[in-house]
Amino acid sequence: MILLPFYLWVLMGAEVAQVMQVGPFVEAFLFLIVIPLLLAVVTQVLSRGKASGERVMNATAWLPVPMMALALIVVVASQIGKVYNDMAIIVNVIPIYVAFLILMPWISRLIATWFGLNPGAGRALIFSSATRNSLVVLPLALALPPEWATIAAAVIVTQTIVELAGELIYIRLVPAVILRDR
Repeated sequence: MILLPFYLWVLMGAEVAQVMQVGPFVEAFLFLIVIPLLLAVVTQVLSRGKASGERVMNATAWLPVPMMALALIVVVASQIGKVYNDMAIIVNVIPIYVAFLILMPWISRLIATWFGLNPGAGRALIFSSATRNSLVVLPLALALPPEWATIAAAVIVTQTIVELAGELIYIRLVPAVILRDR
């Protein structure tokens, strides 16, 4: 967060870094990332060792998957028009995302071998390292000035779509080719 203006200046020029306002970023970061994370930690800490807390945690353990799917559907549905409208620009970043998806499993496999991870842990490393949780930064992108927020949101949604397609390919390819059982 602190280095974002610097990164924008380096990658996109001084005029972009000057246009960016800190307030919306801080607000989005606090309310959409920090506070939910703190609430999750507090909930887990308070539920430990208590029968009722354990029941609540067990009952809600399945919620992240459907909630993430719902969030993904809502975000993609709300931003897909922007992706379509900015397709000429977005097409330029898709090869970068695809290259990342091709390279990351092999890099992760090397790391898994280096640390002596079992196949299950190695596969988890491959899957988790290949997805960058771009939807987490979407609120920050939407906090940009409107002329930048549109393209940033479109690029982030495109990245998510490419990563999801890659993960579907990984489901077959990783255990069969990249990291087999020993």
